[in-house]
Amino acid sequence: TEQASSFIEIGSIDIGDVGAAEITAYDPLSQRLFAVNNGVVNKIDVIDLSNPAQPKLLTSLPISSYGGFANSVSVSNGRLAVAIEALIKQNAGKVVIFDTRELVEIKAVTVGALPDMVTFSPDGKWILTANEGEPSSDYQIDPEGSVSIIDVNNGFSVTTLDFKSFANQRATLTAKGFRVSGPNGNFEKDIEPEYITVTEDSKTAYVTLQENNGIAKLDLEAKKFVSIMPLGSMDYSKPGFEADFSDRDNQIAFNSWPVRGFYMPDGIESMQFEGETYLFTANEGDAREYSAFSEVRRVNSLRLDATAFPNGVALKADAQLGRLNVTTTSGDIDFDGDFDMLYSLNSRSFSVWSGTTGTQIFDSQTELDKKCNLWFTYDDNRSDDKGTEPEGLALGAVGNKKILFVGLERSDAVAVYDVTNPTKPTYIKLLPCGDAPEGLTFISPKQNKLGRSLLVVSSENRSEE
Repeated sequence: TEQASSFIEIGSIDIGDVGAAEITAYDPLSQRLFAVNNGVVNKIDVIDLSNPAQPKLLTSLPISSYGGFANSVSVSNGRLAVAIEALIKQNAGKVVIFDTRELVEIKAVTVGALPDMVTFSPDGKWILTANEGEPSSDYQIDPEGSVSIIDVNNGFSVTTLDFKSFANQRATLTAKGFRVSGPNGNFEKDIEPEYITVTEDSKTAYVTLQENNGIAKLDLEAKKFVSIMPLGSMDYSKPGFEADFSDRDNQIAFNSWPVRGFYMPDGIESMQFEGETYLFTANEGDAREYSAFSEVRRVNSLRLDATAFPNGVALKADAQLGRLNVTTTSGDIDFDGDFDMLYSLNSRSFSVWSGTTGTQIFDSQTELDKKCNLWFTYDDNRSDDKGTEPEGLALGAVGNKKILFVGLERSDAVAVYDVTNPTKPTYIKLLPCGDAPEGLTFISPKQNKLGRSLLVVSSENRSEE
C-alpha cells in the first residue's frame, strides 16, 4: 500500500566536509550504512541505521594504507567491497573486502587503473569494478580503461578485461555517435568505464562509458565483452527539447536551439519487463579537461559555418548560445576549421534503452530542468554547462510499483518516476536533498526496522535518509 508520492525526509547526518558522503552502501545484516568520506582523511564511515530517523556515526574504517581515495562501496552477504585508487591514480587500484560486522579485512586484490565504481552481482558471486583509467594531467600516461571481475567463491581471483577487441569497429561505432576524443587517438586508452549495473539473473553486466557516449555489454559467465552500444545525441531544436543555455540572460527561459547533446551517461540501472532487459541512464556528461588537452570551449569563441548558422553572429551573444560549453572534438564535419554543428556534453535527461539492441526507448528530454524550475530549485548559473546535471540512479519496488530515483547534482533534488512500465516512465515528484547529491541507495521494507521503503541520498556535504 506504499505510495512513492509520500516520500519525505525523516532523518539526516552530517559526516564531514566537501568530499564526504559521496557514495553509500547498506548492509541489512548489521543495519549499517557505509559511506565514502574523502573530506579530510580517506576513510569509510560506519553509520548505525537501526533507527533510520536517527542515524548515528559508529566508527570509521581507515583506508589510506591501501592507496589513495576511496571512490565507491558495495555490500552483499555481510561483505563490504571498497574501490580504492592508487596514490598515482594511473597505476593499478585495489578492491578491499571487509566483514560488515567485525570490520576486519577479508581480502585485498589488485584491479585496473582508477576503480571508480564497485558493485556486487545480485547473487553475490561477482564483484565488478569500472576502472576509468584517466590520463595524467600532461597526458603522458594514459592507462587503458577496463572492468575487473572478482570471483568471490574462488579466493577472490581477478579477471580484468580491456576493450582492444573492439578497436577494429572504431569507424562503425564513431559513425553512430561513439566518441574517441582524446589527443592520443588510441581506442582502448580513450575508453573510460564509469558505472555498472548487473541484471537480476547475475549473468550480464552493462557498463557506462561516459566520456565515450556508449554502453558496453558484458557476459559474466564467459567473462567477455560482447558489444558496445553507441548512444548518439539529442536534438535541442525539436519540440519538447527546449533548453536554457545562458547564465547571462537574466531569466530562466526554455527555447529551441540548433544544438545537439551527447548523452554521456554516469549512473545506470537495469530491470526486466516482459522478457526484455531495460537500461536506465542518468545522462550527466563529462569532458576531457587536462592541462595538456581540453576539449571544452564556449560557443562565443568558435567560428561558426555561415551556411549552417546564418544567424551565427546573433547566436554568439551571451544571452543566446555564446556562453554554452561545447566540445571542439565534434561538429567540424568538413574539416575546414569552422563548426557545422554544435555538441554539448550531456543531454540534461535520463533515458531508457533496450539492453538487447541499444535502441533508445524513452528520454525525459528537458523535463528535469523544467520541473526543477517550477519548484524553484533550478540553478541558472549552470545553464551554460549541464543544467540540473542528472548523475545517480536508484531503482526499487514501492508498493506494487517500480520506482526510479534520479539524483540531480546541480539542483539539490531527486526526481521520482514510476517505471512499472519502463517504456512509459511517469513523473511523480521532486524530493529536496543535501548539497550536490552523488549516490542513491534504495532500502526495501524487509531490510529495515521501520518496515518501509527508504532512500538514502548521499551528498558531498551531507547524507540524508
